[in-house]
Amino acid sequence: MFVVRSYLVAVIFCVVTMLCWGSWANTQKLAGETWRFELFYWDYVFGVVLMALVFAFSLGSFGKGGRGFLADLRQAEKRNLGSAFLGGMVFNAANILLVAGIAVAGMSVAFPVGIGLALVLGVLVNYWAEPKGDPIKLFLGVALVAAAIVLDAWAYGTLPGQDQGGGIVGLGLALSCGVLMGFFYRFVASAMPEPKPENFIHMPAGKLSPYTAMVLFSLGILASQALFNFANIVNTLTTVPLPTPEYCRGDALVHLWGVLGGMIWAVGMTFSIIAFGRAGPAISYGLGQGATMVAAFWGVFIWREFREATSSATTLLALMFAGYVLGLALIILAGMKKEERPS
Repeated sequence: MFVVRSYLVAVIFCVVTMLCWGSWANTQKLAGETWRFELFYWDYVFGVVLMALVFAFSLGSFGKGGRGFLADLRQAEKRNLGSAFLGGMVFNAANILLVAGIAVAGMSVAFPVGIGLALVLGVLVNYWAEPKGDPIKLFLGVALVAAAIVLDAWAYGTLPGQDQGGGIVGLGLALSCGVLMGFFYRFVASAMPEPKPENFIHMPAGKLSPYTAMVLFSLGILASQALFNFANIVNTLTTVPLPTPEYCRGDALVHLWGVLGGMIWAVGMTFSIIAFGRAGPAISYGLGQGATMVAAFWGVFIWREFREATSSATTLLALMFAGYVLGLALIILAGMKKEERPS
């Protein structure tokens, strides 16, 4: 299987994760405003599973390091298979709560609260489990990214017509999302070896390669999709009916956008856990969650969601992007050895 040995390559992989996690939602916009997110989400899940299998039978099956996917799957301990699978279920529950929170309270409340809490908790939990990197730089970087998310929400809240209400229910959904989203990565990471490059070149018995872990993770998402019944949960909160046959009425292009969105997100997740062995889980996860900056870039400059922004909102956006850049730079530097740092 392909193994990352260089910290620079690991950082590049994490940046790709950030770009993918911040860009996949564009496919939902391209699917059209009339195509409900609940329907799009089913295709998104199928895309995640498909991309996980593509990686498993390509990069995960060829190369001199580690074990091939099928061999790795045969020798894996059940607890590690279950941990990666559970990670997928936890992630999907968090995603569902996030979307429900947005439906009830709006983007300006649900997204920054949910993802901001997930970023902070995720780095803390993963660093506590695998303390890799300079903690001062790492946590200062996380604080700057979290502040940037707050600034983004503040700027969004200044736009006309953004006060959607929702109160305590929406805030509770967002907080629940943040807690779950902050823990899902740890379940996947614990199924893999300790984050050292040599452990992925010579895989310990019973542990999962990143490619096997990703397949089990994606199957956990798929299984929980049926278990949680996404459409019914959202409908209960929004009281908007969704006829079951509506999914079958979408044309091929509409379904293709959803599958593509899932594949883009899965590329990001796979690259993140491939980089895990060299960068460590806290840095891999922390850099990946910089995706909010990428999403903000798409919203501001491509979809022009802030075209009616006031001058104060423009200032907040500038501070937001500055906070993200500085925060992500510190997260990258946190994992560098002295000899790898720029002079």
